[in-house]
Amino acid sequence: MSKKTLAVSLVALVLAGLSLTGCKATEQFQDAPVTNRYKQPVEVYDNADGFSNVSEFCDKHGNRIIVAFHGDSAYSAITAIPNDPSCAG
Repeated sequence: MSKKTLAVSLVALVLAGLSLTGCKATEQFQDAPVTNRYKQPVEVYDNADGFSNVSEFCDKHGNRIIVAFHGDSAYSAITAIPNDPSCAG
């Protein structure tokens, strides 16, 4: 492969990479449209360093939602207890 062919291939590869990442950069959250947001206080249980923290709240349908998260990590574990008697529906 000649130096000219290699240079053109590298430029094409860089431009292709930039165009693919550029599409995602314009879409702020890469998420589905949101019709409603419910902001309410939650109970947060802070564990010792190195362990995941937990929050819990009741949704507007009477379900208890429990989320385990670790700092500002993008990952968490979620569970729901349907029709929790302590949640007013």
